[in-house]
Amino acid sequence: MIQIQEPQSPWEIVHMNWVTALPPGGDRSYNACLVLVDRYSKTPMLLPFHKDDAAMDTAIMIWNKLLATQAYSKIS
Repeated sequence: MIQIQEPQSPWEIVHMNWVTALPPGGDRSYNACLVLVDRYSKTPMLLPFHKDDAAMDTAIMIWNKLLATQAYSKIS
């Protein structure tokens, strides 16, 4: 197993995981959630999705909600 380096600042290393098969919720009836966790501070960020959203939708959401507002360099 390869050891992941300890981050030196918030949002430098981010862990991601999907939560799916959720009951529809919100005004757009989201049924999935992408969970992002900052390894440095353990701060979670939850992004709503539809289970069938395309990879490009995921990339755009991550860009708009995380990359455009936080500075970090690694995703694991």
